[in-house]
Amino acid sequence: MDIADQLNTAEARVIGSLIEKGATTPDNYPLSTNALMAACNQATSRDPVLDLGEREVDAQMLELRQRGLARTLSGAGHRVPKHRHVVDEAIGLDGSELAVIAVLLLRGPQTLNEITTRTERYAGGPEGDPERVSEAIDALAARSEPLVVRLERQPGEREPRIDQLWSPTRGGAQAESPPLAAEASPPPPAPTSPTATNPLPAPAPGLEARIEQLEVALAEQTRRLDDLLTELNG
Repeated sequence: MDIADQLNTAEARVIGSLIEKGATTPDNYPLSTNALMAACNQATSRDPVLDLGEREVDAQMLELRQRGLARTLSGAGHRVPKHRHVVDEAIGLDGSELAVIAVLLLRGPQTLNEITTRTERYAGGPEGDPERVSEAIDALAARSEPLVVRLERQPGEREPRIDQLWSPTRGGAQAESPPLAAEASPPPPAPTSPTATNPLPAPAPGLEARIEQLEVALAEQTRRLDDLLTELNG
């Protein structure tokens, strides 16, 4: 499949969310529009955080269906339309490659260790094996139309990062090195403020995972409400 027409920001968020939820919460998949909207707008595991509306999600699904990357199921067995991706079929990605591209679409550039940790929950994914993650990255980068790129390690970074190339708002500019002038003329230090010596405490361990669990539960309650309203209106 030709991917020359790259994903816009909203399309990237929708397709990334569908891949993620299909692999991490298969019992609640495919997703209704409301559940997909909640997944796209999560406050955790997303960079940047978006605020997509129901109509915008449906509009992006229409574009993705026309491009052969997603499907909407309706009729018998589905009280409300449900959405799923078909990226694996459309462009030939295996489970590990799907997991890698999803976390890059949803979170932006990351190190190998970050990708390994964040794809561990993906069914059919690399299962926390950094070698399998690295192999998936190499496969995605070696395609005739590469989907990812290994970035050069920048000053101040402990590890090089990997970025995706499927959404130009995320990938293209990220792969460029910062201008040399920026290194030669660093910005002046910010004025000292009263809070500078009293930084905010770090988030409690496991807080992000707990928030993500709550958001998954909210998406499930949204799905059940959709079903109930459809049944009552029927």
